[in-house]
Amino acid sequence: MEWEVVIGLETHTQLRTQTKIFSGASIKYGAEPNTQACEISLALPGVLPVLNRQAVECAIKFGLAINAEIAPRSVFARKNYFYPDLPKGYQISQFELPVVGKGAVTIQVPAAGKNAAYEKVVNITRAHLEEDAGKSVHDLKTSGAAEGMSGIDLNRAGTPLLEIVTEPDMRSAAEAIAYAKKLHELVQWIGICDGNMQEGSFRCDVNVSVRPKGTEKLGTRREIKNLNSFKFMQQAIEYETRWQIETLEDGGVIQQATVLFNPDTGETRSMRSKEEANDYRYFPDPDLLPLEITESDKARVQANMPELPGAMKARFETQYSLSSYDANALTSSRDLADYFVETVNAGADAKQAANWVMGSVAAKLNAEDKAIVDSPINAQQLAQLLKRIADHTISNNAAKQVFEAMWNAEGDVDAIIAAKGLKQESDSGAIEAIIDEVLVANAAMVEEFKAGKEKAFNALVGQAMKASKGKANPAQVNDILKRKLTT
Repeated sequence: MEWEVVIGLETHTQLRTQTKIFSGASIKYGAEPNTQACEISLALPGVLPVLNRQAVECAIKFGLAINAEIAPRSVFARKNYFYPDLPKGYQISQFELPVVGKGAVTIQVPAAGKNAAYEKVVNITRAHLEEDAGKSVHDLKTSGAAEGMSGIDLNRAGTPLLEIVTEPDMRSAAEAIAYAKKLHELVQWIGICDGNMQEGSFRCDVNVSVRPKGTEKLGTRREIKNLNSFKFMQQAIEYETRWQIETLEDGGVIQQATVLFNPDTGETRSMRSKEEANDYRYFPDPDLLPLEITESDKARVQANMPELPGAMKARFETQYSLSSYDANALTSSRDLADYFVETVNAGADAKQAANWVMGSVAAKLNAEDKAIVDSPINAQQLAQLLKRIADHTISNNAAKQVFEAMWNAEGDVDAIIAAKGLKQESDSGAIEAIIDEVLVANAAMVEEFKAGKEKAFNALVGQAMKASKGKANPAQVNDILKRKLTT
C-alpha cells in the first residue's frame, strides 16, 4: 500500500515587545530566574491583566502580511490546565474568536532528487494572541539543591505569543520545512519577532498523520512538540512518518498523542495522550474586555509596514533588471535585501552587486556562520570594490584578493590595491609593447592562428597576461592582439 503523510503546523512566535502581554514586566532574555516574575506572573490574589497594545499591533501586522481576515472583535479566553509553571492554573489565550482569521502563505519547495522545485500555497487557519507559560528547570546544579531537584522559572510567564495555525496542507517534510522557513523569514521581515530559535522565540508543534494515498479521510494525528530547529523538525517528521506507517502495516493502531523528539536518538516518544479543546474548558476571561480593532487601527499599522518580500522581489526584477532567481535569493531576508540595495545606492552595478552578494559574500558568511549584519565588509566598502572592477583599476582575479584582505580588515580598497601592487595596466601603449614582444617570441603560435587555429589566439592572450604579470587589462589585450593579428 502507498501511504501519504499529512502535516499541519502550529507555530509559537514570541512577539517583539518591551513588556509582557498583560503586565509591565520585562521580557529580556537571560535574566536570573524569577527576577522578571511580577505580581501578575505569580498570580497573586487581586491582580488584573492589562492588554499590551504593542502585541496587538504585531498581530495586525501579521494579518496584513498574509492578507488574512483581521477580526473587528476578538475575545480572550481562559485555557484551563494544571502545570507547575502556570501559577494561575489557566493560560490566557484566544479560542472561538481569534484576532487573525484565514490567510495564506506561498512557499517555494526546493528541488530534491528527480523532483523539480515547485510553488505551493499553505492556508493559515488562524493566528491568536496568548501568554507564554513559565519554564520547569530539571536536575538543578545550584548550591543547596538536592540531587534530581526541579525548579520553576517564571521569567517567561506572560511573554506575548502569536500562535499561527495552518490547515493540514503539507504532504512532506520538505514542504513543512519550506513553510517554517518562510514563516520564520516573514515574522522577522515585518519586525514582530527576532526569530531566535535557540532562545525559543520561534518554535513549532508539528501535527503528523498518515493515510492510504488517494483517500480523503485524515488519519489519527500525533503532535510533535516544541521543535526549535529546522534540522530537528525534518528528522522528527521523517521518523514519525516511518513509525506510523510501520505501526499500521504491522496491524497496530495509532493513538492520538503528544510526542517529544529526542535529537540524540533521532526518535519521537509519546509524552501524554493528546487533549482536545473541551479538555481545557475554555471560557471568556472575565477580567479582559473583548479586543476591538477598527479600520483606522489597521490603516495606522499598514502605514508603518515595510515593503513585503513578494513586492520587493517584483520590484528588483523591474528596477534592477534581475532574474527571478536572483531577486528571490536577495529577498530571502530583509537584512540581505537592505545590504544589496545599499551596495547599489553606493554606486555599484546592480547585476554585479547581486553576483557578489550571493557569491563571495554569502560564501564567506556561510563558512563562518555569520549573518549579513555581521559582515566585516559593509555595503559601501563592497560598492567601492565593485567600482574599481568597473573602472578597470583591478581585474576580477585581483578583486578576489582585495576582497579577502578587506574581510580580514587589512585596510580599505585603494590602500590594499596599492599595498599589494594589484592595479591593472590600462595604458594602451604599454600593453601594445608587451604584445609586440609576445608576437616576436611566439612566431609559431602566430602562424597557427593565421592558419585558422583559434586556440592559438587564446594561447597568445595567456602569454601576454603572463608577460604583464597579470596586470594588463584583459579586454585591451584581446582588442590590441586581434588588431595586430588581422592587419
